[in-house]
Amino acid sequence: MWETGCGFGAAALSSMLASDGLLPQASAATASPVAGSAGPMAIKPPHFAPKAKTVIFLFMYGGPSHIDTFDHKPAMKGMDGKTVDVKTFGRGGHKAGGRIVEPRWDFAPHGECGKMVSTLFPNVAKHVDDIAFLHSMTADSPIHGSAMLMMNSGKILSGSPAMGSWLTYGLGSENQNMPGFVVMLDHTGGPISGAKNWSSGYMPATYQGTVFRTEGNPILDLNPPSDFPPGLQRRLIDSIQDANRRHLGQHVGEEPLASRISSYELAYRMQSAAPEAVDLSDETAETLSMYGVDNPKTQAFGKRCLLARRLAQRGVRFIQLYSGGAHNDDNWDAHGDLEINHNKHAGATDQPIAALLADLKRTGMLDETLVVWGGEFGRQPTAEYANGSGRDHNAYGFTMWMAGGGIKGGISHGTTDELGAAAVENPLHVRNLHATILHQMGLDPNRLSYFYGGLDQKLVGVEHVRPIHEIIA
Repeated sequence: MWETGCGFGAAALSSMLASDGLLPQASAATASPVAGSAGPMAIKPPHFAPKAKTVIFLFMYGGPSHIDTFDHKPAMKGMDGKTVDVKTFGRGGHKAGGRIVEPRWDFAPHGECGKMVSTLFPNVAKHVDDIAFLHSMTADSPIHGSAMLMMNSGKILSGSPAMGSWLTYGLGSENQNMPGFVVMLDHTGGPISGAKNWSSGYMPATYQGTVFRTEGNPILDLNPPSDFPPGLQRRLIDSIQDANRRHLGQHVGEEPLASRISSYELAYRMQSAAPEAVDLSDETAETLSMYGVDNPKTQAFGKRCLLARRLAQRGVRFIQLYSGGAHNDDNWDAHGDLEINHNKHAGATDQPIAALLADLKRTGMLDETLVVWGGEFGRQPTAEYANGSGRDHNAYGFTMWMAGGGIKGGISHGTTDELGAAAVENPLHVRNLHATILHQMGLDPNRLSYFYGGLDQKLVGVEHVRPIHEIIA
């Protein structure tokens, strides 16, 4: 199995293999009821009519504080510094109580629905009538690495395929010149657990995510050496492919080799397709300004959001953008000074996210594009240390939101307690989120499976998982 460091090797198998009759007929992918015989990345029929055809996941790495952003807790007003008995579990372990950190930003109602949003997100607040807020999310781990793996792959342990891998495995790709699963990292670096967050796990490397850069070449090591004579690269690839195909013909079912054959061809086609997709020169000054590309504060995430719209237009199936990278205050992990941390990251993402929602809506794409926002968990209502406003991790109750792609707007589902410490009404697990995403893309989450290790593996696990029907239009 290839590692993600192979760059374009992470991309999908193309229909070229099918036309040559080189796909391993006994592979797990072709054995799937949703997979066709035209190649793993050829378009496959969904289980039922989909509401969305693309997912854009805005991942706020580090864990944004729900009670300081979208989960209004008026009962906490005036409680700053008071000691309360509340069970918490985070980086500091299990605790039975602590000092209240009152929300540091004011909330106000927005939209026709009157949704209360903090002043951290004044631009996103203008779009609440298109958003369904999930206020009762829960996860199995309060530790970044395992929590991120769960949010991305449904498991707290490494080795399972990411959600983007499941979608490209189940549905294929609409653009055979581009990868079906693209990841764009923060300019400060990648998240903890690294490439495991977009790995194809036990599936062929065909389905793993491809990292796109917003500066320079979109994909490292994609272009041939500058001194290659015209046509030489094509002849070299043809020669290598001929040898690989002969070997594959004698070893049907050798998936790593099939993936390698495909990646050579896809990489060759991507040499022209990928640079065009990330070229913003044909975008208007108005559009660039709307996304904040002309502002140093919002430029980096603004570019990623604009590129997400461009990739969605070009048929990329799953696009994941990271806000925050590396460690400490380079991401949303506000253990020290909550105000400095969240002002920084919300300030960098609020305008670009609002622009993405507005742009998708004005171009008619929001109806078929599912936008997901959130981190790996939330934050506690109590202080982590004796002094300061820092909050520890909270997997007992946090907020995520979804918009577009057949999701009802202007609603809030589920609640946490009056302090935001834990989900109390309509608690939701990460698996419910995954099931909803698959459902909106036309896939039955309890039916989509991949045979591995003697089991029919599923993104949502072995037990039946219900999509969140209350937010589905």
